[in-house]
Amino acid sequence: MPKEQLILLVDEPNHRLDKFVLAHLNGFSRAQAQSLIREGCVLVDGAARKTGYKLKGGERITVRIPQREETSVEPEDIPLKIVYEDAHLVVIDKRAGMVVHPGHGNETGTLVNALLARYPELAAMMDDPEAGERPGIAHRLDRGTSGLIVAGRDKPTLLELMAQFQARTVDKVYLALLEKRPASNRGRVDAPIARDPRQRKRMAVRRDGKPAETEFEVLDDDFQGDRALVKLKLLTGRTHQIRAHMAFIGCPVVGDTVYGRRKQRVRMKRQFLHAHELAFDHPVSGKRVKFVSELPVGLRSVMDKLR
Repeated sequence: MPKEQLILLVDEPNHRLDKFVLAHLNGFSRAQAQSLIREGCVLVDGAARKTGYKLKGGERITVRIPQREETSVEPEDIPLKIVYEDAHLVVIDKRAGMVVHPGHGNETGTLVNALLARYPELAAMMDDPEAGERPGIAHRLDRGTSGLIVAGRDKPTLLELMAQFQARTVDKVYLALLEKRPASNRGRVDAPIARDPRQRKRMAVRRDGKPAETEFEVLDDDFQGDRALVKLKLLTGRTHQIRAHMAFIGCPVVGDTVYGRRKQRVRMKRQFLHAHELAFDHPVSGKRVKFVSELPVGLRSVMDKLR
C-alpha cells in the first residue's frame, strides 16, 4: 500500500512521542497518532518506541502514513429503538448482538449502517480523521452489551460529545449480573488496564496499563449460586473495562465467555451487561440531559429463572 513519509527533527527535549507526532500531523486525532506509533509507523532514530516515550531532543523521527482508502459503508434499513432525537443528536437503545461500526468480519448490519439509512447527512463525516472516521459515533458498546449509546448528527455536535467523553464528564451507569457477589455492598475497583499480551482480543489488569476506575453497588443478591445484580458506574472508559474489572475481583459477568467461564452455567447468547443510564451536557443547549433504559425482557427472564 502506498505510504506518505514524513521526516521530523525534535527541536526540544521532554516531549511525549505521541504529543510531538500529533502536533506535526494536521487533521489527526491523538488516538490516531497513538495508533500509528503502536503499529510501528513511527520510528525514533530508526527504532520503534511506546506512545509515552520521552524525547531527549535532536532525534530524527520518521512517520509513515498509510494512504487512506475511501471507505464504502452502505446504508441499511435496520430497525432501531430511538430513545431521543433532535436536529443535532440521537440516543439509541442498542440491542445485544449489534456491532457498533463496520470492521473486519462485520461489514454490514452494524449501527453505523442503520444510522446512515436513517440520517443520510452522516455520510459527510465518512473518512474524516477529525470525526474519527466513524460517522456520528462518539463512544462504543460491545457487541454483546445492550443499552444506551449517543451519536452526533453533525460534526460540531460529534466533536463536542467526544470531548465530553474524553474529559470524563459523561455519566455512564450499567447493570450487570455477576457470577459471585462482591465482598462489600459498595466499592471501587481502581486497577490499570492494558491489552493482554497473551490474548490480543482481551484486556487485562496490568501495572503498565492505563488508569481505570469502576464503582459498583449491589442492588440484589437473591439469586442461586451467590450471584448478584450490581449497578456499575464507569469513572474512566477503557475497552472492556467492566468485564475486566469484575473478573479481576473474582466476580465475572454472567454470560461472559471471554473474561468468565468458557462453559457458562447459565444459558445465554450474550453477557449480562446493560448500559442503563447515560447523562451528558447537550452540545447545543448546554443543558444536562439524562436517559434511562430498563433491563430487556430477556435479561429479566434470566433473573427470574435464577431466583
